[in-house]
Amino acid sequence: QVQLVESGGGLVQPGGSLRLSCAASGSIFSINGMGWYRQAPGKERELVAIIIFGYSINYEDSVKGRFIISRDNAKNTVYLQMNSLKPEDTAVYYCNAYEWQRGARYDYWGQGTQVTVSS
Repeated sequence: QVQLVESGGGLVQPGGSLRLSCAASGSIFSINGMGWYRQAPGKERELVAIIIFGYSINYEDSVKGRFIISRDNAKNTVYLQMNSLKPEDTAVYYCNAYEWQRGARYDYWGQGTQVTVSS
């Protein structure tokens, strides 16, 4: 089992910045990747950014050049630096970690943190 605790959401004006943090604990040695998803009202949850450990970093097209995902191995924490925020970035952001075991993917989720971009 993996536990994820998020922090860093809030209200910000358009053009502003926020940094989200996600601290992982538990069976972290089994994690194959970590990332951030978001869900806006009335919309499906979508992938924002992901680190596939030892392989790649990927971003959703609308956040490329504005968001940066990073990882601090010593703290077992993943960050999402969000710059040049737009009203359409408003959503609940969820941290995700996943592992593959015997051909099956297991996903773990944080509790979600609200990000509101508004003037």
